[in-house]
Amino acid sequence: CFILQYMSGFGNEHVSEDPRCPGALPEGQNNPQVCPYGLYAEQLSGSAFTCPRPTNKRSWLYRILPSVCHKPFKPLKEGHLTHDWDEIEPDPNQLRWKPFEIPKAAQSKMDFVSGLHTLCGAGEPRGRNGIAIHIFVCNTSMIDRCLYNSDGDFLIVPQQGKLLITTEFGKMLVEPNEICVIQQGMRFSVEVFGETRGYILEVYGAHFELPDLGPIGANGLANPRDFLVPVAWYEDRQVPGGYTVISKYQGKLFAAQQDYSPYNVVAWHGNYTPYKYHLEKFMVINAVAFDHADPSIFTVLTAKTTRAGVALADFVIFPPRWGVANNTFRPPYYHRNCMSEFMGLIKGHYEAKEEGFQPGGGSLHSMMTPHGPDADCFEKASKAKLEPERVADGTMAFMFESSLSLAVTKWGLQTSNRLDKNYYKCWEPLKSHFNPKCK
Repeated sequence: CFILQYMSGFGNEHVSEDPRCPGALPEGQNNPQVCPYGLYAEQLSGSAFTCPRPTNKRSWLYRILPSVCHKPFKPLKEGHLTHDWDEIEPDPNQLRWKPFEIPKAAQSKMDFVSGLHTLCGAGEPRGRNGIAIHIFVCNTSMIDRCLYNSDGDFLIVPQQGKLLITTEFGKMLVEPNEICVIQQGMRFSVEVFGETRGYILEVYGAHFELPDLGPIGANGLANPRDFLVPVAWYEDRQVPGGYTVISKYQGKLFAAQQDYSPYNVVAWHGNYTPYKYHLEKFMVINAVAFDHADPSIFTVLTAKTTRAGVALADFVIFPPRWGVANNTFRPPYYHRNCMSEFMGLIKGHYEAKEEGFQPGGGSLHSMMTPHGPDADCFEKASKAKLEPERVADGTMAFMFESSLSLAVTKWGLQTSNRLDKNYYKCWEPLKSHFNPKCK
């Protein structure tokens, strides 16, 4: 019986070996002539060799067989992944989706890979610059197959159902209100326990990091020690019928066969790992006098561009907190943004749109498309007595924000059949309160 264990710290140099093989890590060097226990040494590089030390990412894996032992890759027609952003005409409208439907296992068995659907994105993986937002819906576990992403990193946000994720580095249990990041090239399998749904933010050409804190100081937001990394675990398992290794490569899926489990890493060390984080650990910063601070104060992780302060993608949450601002319209204000904003809801009711925006659904407010609270929210908040109040109790909404202009896929606009075509109507009751005689 395997007990889930973790090491803590974001981006740390971790060292781990399966306790069944003490001393599996070579001492004093990475690549000895003969590794302990007859293992193979294999490096997994997450950055160029010559990156500056603060951004240099790599781990050394000590495994029973190297990952090169597989048959040739062949195209795999499965799932609804794409990075063809021109398959349908652009749509600048405010878009909202009803909860994405999870197929019943009795009708169609669907695992994590076959349940991946691209909703929107921009850029492309060959140029190593871009993002994609995917929805996953599944009802069965991955059996004798794994996935790795050659294109970029997956930030996975489960919304319904927990995920037991096996990686080359060990196992992680990720439940709703937690997130995990599987970085480029890391092989993983997802076990589920019923109908399961969630969101994925994929980034090409950058890794997620903690945002700089500036005047906030040394502490706050997501604290590094609250990020958890799995410990080494291996299985020496032959699979005579064939184990399928799936690669997401240049936006498409390819499958290769091998006759052994890829989770044969007995020990590893390095700073390039999968990790998870519980959103309840986030230390919320807020305005305590008047007006709003920008929502950037809710950033958990960011993937940076070469332009200072401009993100390829931010992962932002809106957790439970106190609202105390005086003489202030407290819900999110009306806004037009040079960034693209995709919102999702893990649980509860989002403060600016209590009706229509549901857990397991989403919304997209594209670049410079106006958005803000619906008419009912505006009227209530304009007349509310401004006392200290709890905001978002029992709720967790999040945002994937990007400096790229996102295109929505045909699946998102048509095939999914989840687009709420009446979304715009939530603003139609807004009326003019203008009176030139009354200041």
